[in-house]
Amino acid sequence: RVGASYRNQWWGLPVPYKTISVWGDVQLLRDKTENGWLGVGGVLLSDKAGDGNLRSTKAYASVAWHQELSPVSLLSAGFNVGYAAKSVDFLRFKWENQWNGKFFDANVQSGESFAYSQIGYLDLQMGLNYAWFPSDDFYFNMGVSAMHLNRPKESFFDESSAVGDVRVPMRYTGFLNASYKLNDQWILNPNLYYSYQAGSNEWVAGALAQYNLSGDGEKQLLGGLYYRGSDAFIGMVGLQWSDIRLTFSYDATTSQLRNYNNGNGAIEFSLIKFGTFGSATPRQARCPTF
Repeated sequence: RVGASYRNQWWGLPVPYKTISVWGDVQLLRDKTENGWLGVGGVLLSDKAGDGNLRSTKAYASVAWHQELSPVSLLSAGFNVGYAAKSVDFLRFKWENQWNGKFFDANVQSGESFAYSQIGYLDLQMGLNYAWFPSDDFYFNMGVSAMHLNRPKESFFDESSAVGDVRVPMRYTGFLNASYKLNDQWILNPNLYYSYQAGSNEWVAGALAQYNLSGDGEKQLLGGLYYRGSDAFIGMVGLQWSDIRLTFSYDATTSQLRNYNNGNGAIEFSLIKFGTFGSATPRQARCPTF
């Protein structure tokens, strides 16, 4: 698979958060072993936020081994390593001591003790996934992961002047996912996601439905509805034509933030292409399909 996405977060605010990502993954050794295969992948991500154009640029590579435990179950273990670079333009900020009673005077020095406008660090992740597929019409999987295993340091201040721990806290994530083929026209995908980091947490729950437009699965209509706890409802629509899938989602803010962003949470577009290469047949768990 290869894919790309664009997300504009809180686009009702004066300076929204914008994220672009491209990624891909592929099976290897699929015809070399009887009951396992290797997966490799990569992602490039660019994120820009705020008046100071705080930019994150990240590149990650992943490797995972998928091992069949039985004819109806699979265990996967993966590892991810990458590099994160961040930059900010401090000249775009306005500071308290620059206010002269009428306007902010950019000629006045801010007096802030920033040591760097650009930083970078190595980042490590790992995870486990278990899948169970007792029939061609039902598939279930669950997984856990831990991010920032190496607790990299992230600060625009000099270490001697930084306040508190400047290391990135570890982030823990878990999910449940299922796919159920109701009949030759409908496939239902319920999902649940939870993430925790440094006292903050987030959960998202909902479902995606696939409708067989053409009868042979060549054309599919996608629709979904999700809820992010104490924050927003997320609607999604999409179309799959052969091996190309295009989706659009919209976040409608339900929290108090709606008073500031006019209820406009986020818009996101995603494009994915599926495919095969070489003469070997892809190895996979039996996910429901039309």
